[in-house]
Amino acid sequence: MNQKLINRAHELRNHGFTTGEIADELNVSMDTARWLTLQKTEEKPIEEAPVDIAINWESLGGSSKRLRHVSAALSDIAMRHGEINVVLGIAASGIPFATLMADEIAESSETTTCLAVFHPNKHRINNTTENNGEGAISNNFGTVEGKRVVIVDDVTTSGNTVKEVIKTVRDHGGEPIAVVVLIDKSGVEEIEGVPIESLIKVSQLN
Repeated sequence: MNQKLINRAHELRNHGFTTGEIADELNVSMDTARWLTLQKTEEKPIEEAPVDIAINWESLGGSSKRLRHVSAALSDIAMRHGEINVVLGIAASGIPFATLMADEIAESSETTTCLAVFHPNKHRINNTTENNGEGAISNNFGTVEGKRVVIVDDVTTSGNTVKEVIKTVRDHGGEPIAVVVLIDKSGVEEIEGVPIESLIKVSQLN
């Protein structure tokens, strides 16, 4: 399995993907994505891999019907936190869920629910150095100012991207009320005072 991930990571890198984009595409942490790209293809790994769990939800992502059903379940979880004005999807994999959730929540609550899109800073980092920049909310979709916002992604691992989104939403005058993900690998109940909700929680047993 490691060798398949290594080969896939190199393939993505050759297509110009940044480390952050590789991490998102393979549903692994940034540390794991860096490790994968530093290994040589078709050879044994040069060092031990970081502790991580690779997630493959291709059977879900390839079906619009399945995506809609799962998004409905995520919407049900989100609506436990009260009124929702904006559903903000983290690019890239959070956007399909957020789009369908905004529609589902608007229909269920009979109110207007906007879609917003966040581009994380990690998609701009293409090396192993630390970068303290921030991501951005797209101007092509809904705004968050004065709105109650649910943040959506497919998988959360370290929680760093979620922290970045929460800070950006607050900086723009929005109120993040919950983070809703398909799979939570972070092992925390909340980040920056915002609850983390998921359909599946993954825990590492020691």
